[in-house]
Amino acid sequence: MNRLLLLEDDPSLSKTLIKYLQHNGYEVDWAKNGEEAVELSYENRYDLYLFDINVPLLNGIDLLSELREADDHTPTIIISALVDMESVTKGFIAGADDYLKKPFDPEELLIRIKAKTRALQERFKIGDIEVNLQTGEILKEGKPVILGEVQSKLLLSLIRHHPNPVPKSDLMELLEKPSDLALRVNISKLKKNLGVNIKSVRGVGYQII
Repeated sequence: MNRLLLLEDDPSLSKTLIKYLQHNGYEVDWAKNGEEAVELSYENRYDLYLFDINVPLLNGIDLLSELREADDHTPTIIISALVDMESVTKGFIAGADDYLKKPFDPEELLIRIKAKTRALQERFKIGDIEVNLQTGEILKEGKPVILGEVQSKLLLSLIRHHPNPVPKSDLMELLEKPSDLALRVNISKLKKNLGVNIKSVRGVGYQII
């Protein structure tokens, strides 16, 4: 289930949006002002931010700028009654991925949220490792990592099965010369190169955790 952070100071609108989004399968945390949003963003991991601009204590654009400076690149949709080009431009310069003008149809917001969270499903993050499941690109602390073909295939298999273990027989099929030793060596190299935790599940195979 995708988890969203909603920054909105209008209680009526917030309750309506939260109920609608929860009905459509999203978990939503609500911040009534910018400082609450800061605390929640530090305490939790979110798949998407929904930020109004004119909120108490810290406005949505300044908050987004601070988060981006802190290397928080969580996709963000700004929802605001400010429809002038200057405000829209400031929102995108601050790091917004989308801008929705009030008043709006909740169904339109849902469509935009689905578009952003669908892209997230193409990426897998664990610790400081991020893998693009479509392209196979691997990043460690934001920097590209080049693995051999076999190790890349093993990693993708482990990720696609996560959090479940991958049967040993499946992993064997990915090796050029299948053997217990070859599999152990490649898993060991993978752990060393990426610093990821891969454990052996007795009688089953291997699991990335």
